[in-house]
Amino acid sequence: MASVELRQLRYFLTVAEELHFGRAAERLLIAGPSLSQQIKALERDLGVRLFDRDRRSVSLTPAGAALLPHTRDLLERADDLQRRAARISGSEPVRLGYVNWVPADLTARTSAVAQLHVDTWIVPSHAQAGRVADGSLDLAVCWVRTTDLTDLDLRARLLGADRLYAVSTGEDTSEVHARDTAVLIDDDTGSWSSWNLFAEQLAQDTGARPVRISDGGIAGPAFFDHVRRSRRPIINSPKGQTTALPPDLVQRPVIAPKVYWTWSLVWRRGEVRPAVLATADTLTESVGDLGIHEPDAWLPADDPYTR
Repeated sequence: MASVELRQLRYFLTVAEELHFGRAAERLLIAGPSLSQQIKALERDLGVRLFDRDRRSVSLTPAGAALLPHTRDLLERADDLQRRAARISGSEPVRLGYVNWVPADLTARTSAVAQLHVDTWIVPSHAQAGRVADGSLDLAVCWVRTTDLTDLDLRARLLGADRLYAVSTGEDTSEVHARDTAVLIDDDTGSWSSWNLFAEQLAQDTGARPVRISDGGIAGPAFFDHVRRSRRPIINSPKGQTTALPPDLVQRPVIAPKVYWTWSLVWRRGEVRPAVLATADTLTESVGDLGIHEPDAWLPADDPYTR
């Protein structure tokens, strides 16, 4: 079976339709003897005789008749695969930007519907949303508010969610109430605009203590320094979700409420290109609730997925 080729199966189908090797050879634009040899090779590889033939007639054997519909179906699926590949290879690439997270299987999930080009320019959420709005990108994975979607004329669907935790000194890894945590707000609104909006709303809604900083310490080593100086556990940002903690710090679950940061896939409201819309559908079709609608979950009031 390893040596069976689609070409040979097409020869089998054509001879079965014509029941005449000469007419089949004419349709296939090959010599009669070559067609006969290919059919014999196919019969040898399959281990069955496909045709009864003599000088006067050609007919399908019972095995040939049984295999014919399966062969036709296989060839139709092969043709469909080729058509899909041709559409993808000839289509305009879909440009996607992100902040610091995309699904691990991003390329595999979209390969059947589009040529996905992941942009290497990593900028904050509000900037990526703006790039979609001005046409620099077709799609972006970012944090957005309902207000942003209206102002920028964008659509959004939930793609992911991070449950944020707190980081503190010591060895206590128990749960901590949100009201007993601190949350950092940076003066650099160009870099941290989205986080600042999120953090300010979190502090207002839960009683977490807002702490103003000016050193970019929302993430990275500077964040850990703030934790060491703080009397309260500090809630981490999405950019710190996968960063390993230094040995003198611990991670603590935040409760009452559980704090969630959502990742949206956004595109222009007036988008009509099939490749872009198909990519959006493919990436978001299997996304579930992700915990954001549990009774003890918190989202900002202007989050698109707030109920």
